[in-house]
Amino acid sequence: MAETRPKKKKMSARNIGAGILMAILALSLLGFGVEGFGGGARTIGSVGDRNISTDEYARALQNELRALQSQIGQPVTMEQARMFGIDQRVLEQIVTGAVLDNEAESLGISAGDEVVQREIFEISAFRGAGGQFDREAYRFALQNAGMSETEFEESIRRDVARTILQLSVIGGASAPDALVEPLLSFEAQTRDFSVVTLDESTLPEPIGTPSEAELVAFHEAEIDRYTMPEGKALRYAWITPEMMVDVIDIDEQILRDAYEARRNEFMQPERRLVERLIFPDALSAEDAMARIEEGTAEFEDLVAERGLELEDTDMGDVSRAQLGAAGDAVFALDAPGVTGPVQTSLGPAIFRMNAVLSAQETTFEEAREQLRDEQLADLAQRALADDIDLYEDLLAGGATVEDLAQDTDMRAGTLDWRPDTREGIAAYQSFREIARQVQMDDFPEIHVLEDGGLFSVEMVDVLPAAPRPLDEIRDEVTRDLREAQILDALRARADEVAGMLRAGEAPGEAGRAPIRFEGITRNDMLPDLPRALVAEAFEARPDEIRQFEDGARLHLVQLHEINSPDLLLDTVQEARDSLRLQLEQSVAQDLFAYFTAALRDETSISLDQRVIEAVQSNF
Repeated sequence: MAETRPKKKKMSARNIGAGILMAILALSLLGFGVEGFGGGARTIGSVGDRNISTDEYARALQNELRALQSQIGQPVTMEQARMFGIDQRVLEQIVTGAVLDNEAESLGISAGDEVVQREIFEISAFRGAGGQFDREAYRFALQNAGMSETEFEESIRRDVARTILQLSVIGGASAPDALVEPLLSFEAQTRDFSVVTLDESTLPEPIGTPSEAELVAFHEAEIDRYTMPEGKALRYAWITPEMMVDVIDIDEQILRDAYEARRNEFMQPERRLVERLIFPDALSAEDAMARIEEGTAEFEDLVAERGLELEDTDMGDVSRAQLGAAGDAVFALDAPGVTGPVQTSLGPAIFRMNAVLSAQETTFEEAREQLRDEQLADLAQRALADDIDLYEDLLAGGATVEDLAQDTDMRAGTLDWRPDTREGIAAYQSFREIARQVQMDDFPEIHVLEDGGLFSVEMVDVLPAAPRPLDEIRDEVTRDLREAQILDALRARADEVAGMLRAGEAPGEAGRAPIRFEGITRNDMLPDLPRALVAEAFEARPDEIRQFEDGARLHLVQLHEINSPDLLLDTVQEARDSLRLQLEQSVAQDLFAYFTAALRDETSISLDQRVIEAVQSNF
């Protein structure tokens, strides 16, 4: 590769329907609200009698983008989202939900206020420290999610109605015994078998180093193995955020402003890891503290008695100021322990301190390089995202890949690419995918790299398949030849050992002693043996001996017994229940998919692509 610098990326209402909404809400609660798209169009289209608002679509799109960003650990541009098909997936989900809402409304299916209230009370994000619904937490969470209480409660109402509709469709889904039992018999069967492993150490004489003549002959005989596949000579231009760092200037004041905005991160006071347990009255709290001091109860016991989990009491790492009235009592503890009770704004509480976290103070000078790198990376990614249209316009105007490198900040490069190439720009999966697809005379396009970088590539020539010279791969050929010679010797030895096993004799000096395995299932793994060896045992007939090669080892597998499942065993019963549930869920999913597809065919769907693109342009 060459590169030059230029001159200048079991079915239930809760887990079928409400679970989807809760997942969306959980992402929204991260604090990335979507502001209204006021002014122009308020909807991206309609499904039957139901309009889909721009805010609804934007919020769903943002949730998917944040989910992808959390997976790959870096910001995601809209261009990258389109590459992953996120825009279409979100649109399909929104439309499908609207189709179901429209059908539920036409059938008169609805949820009352009590049901909506119960669903809201079940959401852990809206609970206070005592485990009860907290009105203020509810208001704050929805504010962060960019939703009004009315909007959220209506979404809950629609979701419950949709769930009722779903359950009415899949309620009859079942898995007949005629289907479950054969699968159970297949899945829960076990095998008893023995394994004898042969390797070079079991040969009467070790295999020596191959001669030059043997290497040459083996290389020629196996030339297909050592031939590079057909490839492509590529010419490309690319630019990454890292390349732009040297040409971006950051004002010192920007770094200082970033430091001040994150002062709490860089100037953290001494903190404590704390758990808080709130009681309904002072007497209950005092009794609980007395039991701890007497040693008749642990903090965990008191939490369980209150019907809570430890995670419900966890406050994380908190400062003295964050603890309010309890700050002095908790910070008076020099070692882990329990203190209280203390009267708090939520009621009397006892506190367990689990660890002391020392104060951490990072000055601006110490944080400057980190801040500069982060700001540079962010500015570079934003600049590249803004420049996509510029590069695309240049290509549309007739510019070549070489012109991009000559007239912009992109760098030029050439690459002899083959399917196994991983160096340089080919280290990016997105580049490799385009390299596989590009053909001679294809019009060059701008593509996005995983880190937000951009590239364009064109095919210059075809690289024919080419044998790799022996001198370049001598060690590899030597290793392969020795392995082949060892296996040839082991195959001869295996026939002898197999004869002894059939006669009921121990292999003795001809091989190692057999290792017997009993009650092995299809999914079991055996120590120091390849996983595929178990599958080999399950394909064998009783008393049959099969050979299984594994690198420079050869295994002899002798099947002894095929054991039908013991239907009285708890593990078999659990396997049957699991199979039945999986089959019922599969049938239910198919039923609902057919139902939804039929509804979509019968429902009037109208989408405004112009408005959809306008929403996407805000990301």
